[in-house]
Amino acid sequence: MGRRILFLGPPGGGKGTQAKMVRRALGVPHVSTGDMLREAMASGSDLGRQAETYVSVGDLVPDELVVALVEERLAREDAAGGYLLDGFPRNLPQAEALAEVLGDEALDTIVYLDVDEEEIIARLLKRAELEGRADDNEETIRHRLEVFHGETEPLIAYYGDRVRRVDGTGSVEDIYCRIALELAS
Repeated sequence: MGRRILFLGPPGGGKGTQAKMVRRALGVPHVSTGDMLREAMASGSDLGRQAETYVSVGDLVPDELVVALVEERLAREDAAGGYLLDGFPRNLPQAEALAEVLGDEALDTIVYLDVDEEEIIARLLKRAELEGRADDNEETIRHRLEVFHGETEPLIAYYGDRVRRVDGTGSVEDIYCRIALELAS
């Protein structure tokens, strides 16, 4: 089995951008729950409609919906040689569900992108302006950050020595180089 990597960090921390770059380098699928949920919402599927009620106010989609979505995705043939998870697990119950479904070795490396909160807010407001994302206004962003601190940060302790902290500020290329160095060590 190839590398099984989780990208952790605050919303707007660059997880998706960096995961796509690392995915190309390693040749494994980038599994983004955010992308999967946005696709489900755009399609108007039952899961998408359920997810929309949470996402529109900045809340997390319930664990059982996300776990089912990710489990189905990781069972596909292209994930047999490794994968990059982005946005899942997002909290301890999801991490425990992932370990239950795929075993304790479901992840071998966790890349934590460490970014200052004011930088996050500026990035997400700019992204909202460029992409027209209604879920990225300042009030919703601040709420998402509160949810991140309460729900996601505990995963750092849960995963322990598998966590590699990476400074998530600077150019996309500089951040990628820092990640590549961590993954090579």
